[in-house]
Amino acid sequence: MNRPIPFRRRHWWLAAGATLVVAAAALYAWSGRAVPVALAKASSGSVVAHVSGPGTVQARVPVTLSARITSTVLDVAADVGDLVQRGQVLVLLDSRDLAARQAAAQRQQESLERQVDAAAASVAKARSDLELARARERRDMDLHAQGFLARASLDISVMGARAAEAGVQNAEATWGARRADRSAMAQELVVARTQVGYTRLTAPMQGQVVQRLVEPGTTVGPGTPILRLVDPRSLWVATRVDEAVIERIAVGQPATIRLRSGSVVAGTVARISMQSDAATRELEVHVGFAAPPQRVAIDQEAEVRIEVGREQGVVVPVTSVMHDAKGGTVAMQVAGGRTRAVPVTLGPESGGMVLVRTGVAEGDTVLANAAAAKPGVRVRPSD
Repeated sequence: MNRPIPFRRRHWWLAAGATLVVAAAALYAWSGRAVPVALAKASSGSVVAHVSGPGTVQARVPVTLSARITSTVLDVAADVGDLVQRGQVLVLLDSRDLAARQAAAQRQQESLERQVDAAAASVAKARSDLELARARERRDMDLHAQGFLARASLDISVMGARAAEAGVQNAEATWGARRADRSAMAQELVVARTQVGYTRLTAPMQGQVVQRLVEPGTTVGPGTPILRLVDPRSLWVATRVDEAVIERIAVGQPATIRLRSGSVVAGTVARISMQSDAATRELEVHVGFAAPPQRVAIDQEAEVRIEVGREQGVVVPVTSVMHDAKGGTVAMQVAGGRTRAVPVTLGPESGGMVLVRTGVAEGDTVLANAAAAKPGVRVRPSD
């Protein structure tokens, strides 16, 4: 006679059976077919070390074309983007008032030239009168000594000679004053001609117009900027580098400049500042373009990477590391045929390889693509 199994014992057997089923499923999953993946070996090697920083495009030789007089703009012969040559007329200002002043100064100069000539003639006449008066004085003195001329007549001759001497001095003083006036007017004429020249603004160098700040009809004064020019061959990027790494940077080191537009251009370190920012503890480093970029704007943002040498250590492919769910950096290591996530500390990267400072040793096997399998998965090398 079969006895019924008590309820509690039947419940225990059912729970044990379910546990066995789950364990069997897990065991099957654990011991299932290995996933084919590409593997890589951590090896000893070196990568190019970089120092990076944000920067802006600047001109080493910026020039602002400004007015030097108060006048009205008649014409601006260049626009933004135009290439100009040294000496090319770019701006014309109204010169009518200045031209009239120059003509008046020219006429005054001519008048003074005639006055100087007249004063010179007066000097010559005064000197002749003096010679005549002195000759008369000598003759009357001889006659007076011989008793043929009265003392009163002699005094008249002497006074005439003295008056002639004074006449010469007066004529020479007038002549000197006219010559001084002529010299002063000559300077005024030079100033007038120079000011007329200020109405024609020419390009001081070969360059490109980057800003046009006024239009015809605008009244400008001394110092008013009209056009801004740069030499495209002198463009560079000013980037800021922390004091802690500045000793690794040297003039002439190669660099890569990535413009905000996406263009990547080769460059070279051209200048290193000697002044550090007291607030940020950074120094300015200027990186010149190896060749002028086709399209670039002054003050455009850029990212600079300067090559500062090579660093030796354990390297793996860049794709062998990734960020985990917590934001950490891990490599998917393969040990015993299964994957496991290993936290790593990275160094510089170049040429598709990255330096691993901690977490992976030389000879370790890692997934060539860290995202190809999750931790704990059986893997095998792909064909």
